[in-house]
Amino acid sequence: MWKEENNRLKKTFTFKDFQEAFAFMTRVAFLAEAQQHHPNWSNVYNSVEIELTTHDAGNTVTEKDHQLAKAIDAILA
Repeated sequence: MWKEENNRLKKTFTFKDFQEAFAFMTRVAFLAEAQQHHPNWSNVYNSVEIELTTHDAGNTVTEKDHQLAKAIDAILA
């Protein structure tokens, strides 16, 4: 579940291993590029932490963030 905190939508995803985490990040990268909305994220081994905020709107959570979050979740559905 995405959590809204400090003007960001945040979620941590955990995978079997680094390869699965990296494959997920690659899919998210193509999705984000298509939406022209790019996440802040970090990866350590099998964990990917994503934070979404709209920089153009003063670093607040907007509908763009919610749409991207839903699309990211759909990758794993």
